[in-house]
Amino acid sequence: MGLGSDIDLQIVQLPVSYQKTKELVWKIWTTLQPLLTVHIGLASSSKAIIILEQCGKNKGYKEKDVCGYCPQDGCCLLDGPERIDSTIDMKTLWKTVAVEGIDILFSRDAGGYICDYTYYTSLYYGNRRAAFIHVPPLSKSVTADFLGRVLQIIILEMLKQCGRNREQGGGFTRRHSSSAQQYLT
Repeated sequence: MGLGSDIDLQIVQLPVSYQKTKELVWKIWTTLQPLLTVHIGLASSSKAIIILEQCGKNKGYKEKDVCGYCPQDGCCLLDGPERIDSTIDMKTLWKTVAVEGIDILFSRDAGGYICDYTYYTSLYYGNRRAAFIHVPPLSKSVTADFLGRVLQIIILEMLKQCGRNREQGGGFTRRHSSSAQQYLT
């Protein structure tokens, strides 16, 4: 996938369900113990824009999911902090990464639905080692191949940040017990 031979990319599709997503995100962090988890969500209203999300919010979830469920008190984790920022500096990514044919934006608000809920949960369970990227729907100008190449560029920059933080003693290296490969989910 062009991310490096020491990266074992795991792809997990999450449902549009608060409870099931929370369970799966917890499972990802406890079983795979990834270096970084990058969540990709659809921003159906955007045309050719990628949005790099910096933080997840704990409250404000009022819309029911596909199962008809809404979190208690509109809250992700009752004892969690109000907001959690990613260790990935999305603002630096936004300033660094430029790809012809698509705009890249920086955001501090991933919305008030499953995307933000997923991001907050992952930041919480993953000790802030998560990222969230909103992508546009596929179209004539944003093909699957093109979007894949753009995401590859962005994720490689994220991995560089993780490497820099490891060198500074940030404790980002986590290895699966049966393998020397680093996991990226």
